[in-house]
Amino acid sequence: MRLLRTCLLLPLLAGWLAACGRDPAQQPVRFWAMGREAEVVAELVDEFERDTGIEVEIQQIPWTAAHEKLLTAFAADALPDVCQLGNTWIPEFAQLGALQPLQARVDASATVDQADYFPGIWDTAVVDGELVGVPWYVDTRLLYYRKDLLREAGVAQVPRTWAEWEQAMAAIMAQGVPGRHAILMPLNEFEQQLSFALQQGDPLLRDHDTRGNFESPGFRRALAFYAGMFERGWAPKVSETQISNVWDEFFRGSYVFYLSGPWNIREFRRRQPPQLEGQWGTMPLPGPDGPGAGIAGGTSLVLFRGSPRSDQAWKLVEFLSRPDIQQRFHAMIGDLPPRRSAWEHPQLAGDPLAAAFRDQLERVEPAPKVLEWERIVQEMRLVTERVVRGGLAQDAAARELDRKVDAILAKRRWMHERAAEAQGAAR
Repeated sequence: MRLLRTCLLLPLLAGWLAACGRDPAQQPVRFWAMGREAEVVAELVDEFERDTGIEVEIQQIPWTAAHEKLLTAFAADALPDVCQLGNTWIPEFAQLGALQPLQARVDASATVDQADYFPGIWDTAVVDGELVGVPWYVDTRLLYYRKDLLREAGVAQVPRTWAEWEQAMAAIMAQGVPGRHAILMPLNEFEQQLSFALQQGDPLLRDHDTRGNFESPGFRRALAFYAGMFERGWAPKVSETQISNVWDEFFRGSYVFYLSGPWNIREFRRRQPPQLEGQWGTMPLPGPDGPGAGIAGGTSLVLFRGSPRSDQAWKLVEFLSRPDIQQRFHAMIGDLPPRRSAWEHPQLAGDPLAAAFRDQLERVEPAPKVLEWERIVQEMRLVTERVVRGGLAQDAAARELDRKVDAILAKRRWMHERAAEAQGAAR
């Protein structure tokens, strides 16, 4: 029996010793991906492994746990080689010094062509002038709308400016249809307020991103436009949890406009009643004086510092960045590609519902690139909700936002001031 156990254990021990002695560069590339994307990308990675002989180990992480897991891995020096990172998380990990600069790799790449990317999306991965990620897929918000109900209200053309949009919403409400609102903008979301704010000339932060700039004329104008839709009864004062089903209510005619993202193209197509096929569509966001900017959401692919498999991981980034692979990824999951050339494929180029997103992506703007941004944008949502529900005047809301944001950015401001003092002393 002892001899039998020895014979059985020897191959296992040999394999373990071989793995321990293996060159780290020859070990599998560790790729962390989030949510549904992690499930879908596995099919594409199989092709990459066959083509290159490079083995990839994918770890699927729920979005709800991803941020904490990444920070824990950073503290333990256990980050993966390559990762899908939300665009608003990039500044945080860049400031931690966790991300590899990528501009030299891009310049030498025959696959990743910076000029082919939508500029606003590419800019989300540039922190303090340094490229630290390559956009993987993009997310923005625009308007879904009922064509038939606009016609019934006498609106012949989709609005392109705020004034035209207000006229259209006023015409919808003038019909007096019971239970109908002009637009749905759930109060538990911040994307609407942020989109309108990004359409202004004034930045949301000032003084080298160390203070809030919400008392600026630009944000005040955006807040007045947003709050005005609720004040005039054009939008219901509800959160998404108070709506039984946003898709069914849209097709019932409970609202004519709905500000949402690209994933809903599939949902609306799947749920549309047969008689309403072709009676709804998508349109870019109107702006103050013409087609307006939108948010530059989505994720990028990043390489972490210290990885012994950076060259292999970069090949995976290049593979996933190919226009044909991005188009296939879109077909599998519906995420929008960040490269213009990927939109030339007939499946996207011939889709009228996707066309508005293609148009909108030319005008997306990144949010402020500070690690505190997610806290800031949630404060913006909470304060503006108080304006909508009553009890807080718009001027007071702008002052309160600046006060709250200044407190959030106190450490960043202190660090900037110390750096400026040190630079001055060195002269």
